[in-house]
Amino acid sequence: MIDHQPDLNQLPNELKPAFQELKVLKHLQQAGFRKRFGFSCARLFQLVFVLLFHQKNWFRLLESSKGDAFPGKDAVYRFLNHAGFAWRRFLTSLSVATVQKVNVLTSSNRDTVFIVDDSMFERNRSKAVELLARFKDHATGAYYKGFRMLTMGWSDGHTFLPLDFTLLSSSKSAINGMNEKIDKRTNGYKRRQEALLPAPQVIVSMLDRALTAGATASYVLMDSWFTHAPLIGEIVSRGLDVIGMVKNDNKRFLVQGRKLSLKELYAAASPVQSKKRGILRSIQTELAPGIPVRVVFVRHRTKKNEWLAVLSTDLSLSVEDVIRIYGIRWDIEVFFKCTKSLLRLQKEFQGRSYDLLISHTTIVFSRYILLAWQHRQSTDARSFGGLFYVLCDEVGTLDWAIALQQLLDLINETATKAGKKLSALIQRQLQQWIAALPNYIKACLPISCCES
Repeated sequence: MIDHQPDLNQLPNELKPAFQELKVLKHLQQAGFRKRFGFSCARLFQLVFVLLFHQKNWFRLLESSKGDAFPGKDAVYRFLNHAGFAWRRFLTSLSVATVQKVNVLTSSNRDTVFIVDDSMFERNRSKAVELLARFKDHATGAYYKGFRMLTMGWSDGHTFLPLDFTLLSSSKSAINGMNEKIDKRTNGYKRRQEALLPAPQVIVSMLDRALTAGATASYVLMDSWFTHAPLIGEIVSRGLDVIGMVKNDNKRFLVQGRKLSLKELYAAASPVQSKKRGILRSIQTELAPGIPVRVVFVRHRTKKNEWLAVLSTDLSLSVEDVIRIYGIRWDIEVFFKCTKSLLRLQKEFQGRSYDLLISHTTIVFSRYILLAWQHRQSTDARSFGGLFYVLCDEVGTLDWAIALQQLLDLINETATKAGKKLSALIQRQLQQWIAALPNYIKACLPISCCES
């Protein structure tokens, strides 16, 4: 392998303990990331991982005064465009290991959930991106070019951790197709095939992979786009309960042998006397395939004359608990906002291959996992945004610390080559100089230099 300079492995000091504690590079190695020559996969991954905290994109970093010390652009892009790397295996392994660490800090009485949702992955200025398609943003009604980023995460109401994702394309509204030269034996080809599958089918596969890897939860939380009877039946058959918003569409509910729409179900529901304001009515019913559910009606926050319906397959929950647990679903919305606004999802690398989109999204998700773990262990009130900017400031102070360390290494190397008397004199002078340094500078020096 190429001899790497130590100043290239710059992780923020606040991030180093979490990086080592979660064994990020070990998960990367276990996922089969290896190269025959050149910069190692661990080195390139760490370089892209920390790039964000330099507050520069890859082009500007290579144009800077330190650009000659970094790998060439081709080396990084070959790594990100490699179709054989198992990025999903790495993300699942890292996420599940972090979930198990968080579980140790969580009471057994606390509800844990899987959250499923999708978000826009925009590439509006692109023309030649592989599997690019046109989608409608249902929030604004506008159309965009890109992908649907279908994501599944785990949460205990305090910490959200992304477990899996798929960048969904569309065969009906596709702009570009699949690269025909891709090796059909690779992980990249399998993910391309998955991108053209229906979202419910992908969600079931995500749940199976998470459960097989060792992640556990009691409920699956979903928005109204996914709470349909076939998908709910698949999830319930796996021993998980579903709590989700219900859309007022053609869905029918069975009440005493009658099939009722959601509006008719509201009329048939009984009023609820609850200490929690906004809960209007509740009724126990069945979905058309015969799945028993409880539907809770709550007042719309912004439209006081309207109501929303929340469905739960766990009939033992009170109406207050149904609403409380469903409120945890907001964690994934915060995750989407953080990855796009702070962690440069969609913006950091502008590649054309589907492999690069998958690899970079995985690295962004791994950044969020480390921030979430750091935030979980933190005892102060810093938000994700505050913690992010602290880490950026920390990277800016690493240059002088590394320069100081290199100076000490040079002095120690000179002392070892000198005679015994001269070496002892240099070591004494070095110890006196280190002892006079301020404590915040001493903290950046290894113990070995101070004990010489």
